[in-house]
Amino acid sequence: MSTESALQTATQLTAAWAKATTTPEANRVDISVAPSDLHSAVAALHGAHWGYLAAITGLDSPTTNEIELLYHFCQDAAVFTLRVSVPRDDAAVPTICDVMPSASLFEREVMEMFGAKIIGTPDTARLVLPDDWEEGVYPLRKDFVPTPDAQATKV
Repeated sequence: MSTESALQTATQLTAAWAKATTTPEANRVDISVAPSDLHSAVAALHGAHWGYLAAITGLDSPTTNEIELLYHFCQDAAVFTLRVSVPRDDAAVPTICDVMPSASLFEREVMEMFGAKIIGTPDTARLVLPDDWEEGVYPLRKDFVPTPDAQATKV
C-alpha cells in the first residue's frame, strides 16, 4: 500500500469524527476530533489494523487557553495524527488504553508534564518526576518557571 493510499484509508476510517483535516507536510495528515470522539476514532484505526501509536504529544497554548494532544499513528512512511484540543484549566480526555494498552506510558507522561487528566487510565503513577514534586506544577506548560533548588513554581 502506498503512503498516499494509507493516509486516504486512515482519513476514511475516521471521517465520521473529523472536525477538520489538514496536510501539514508530505506523508502526513492531521484530523481534529472532539475529546468525546477520540476513543471511537482510535478504535476505528485499531480495528482496521491501521499502523501503530508512535507517540502522544502535548502542546500548551496559553494564548488560546488550550492544551492540544496529538495522537501520532504511523504506517510505514505515513503519519496520521488525531488532534484533540481541550481547555487549559480543564484538560481532560478519555483513555485509549482499553483499545491500545501501549498508550499507558504516553498517557502518564501527558498527565505528569502537562496536567491533562486521562479519564479511566489504568495507571496514574508518576513516570519521570520525583514523588515530592509539587502538585499543580507541570514542567512542559509555558507558565513553568524552574527555581534554583530544582523545584518549580507556577506563574
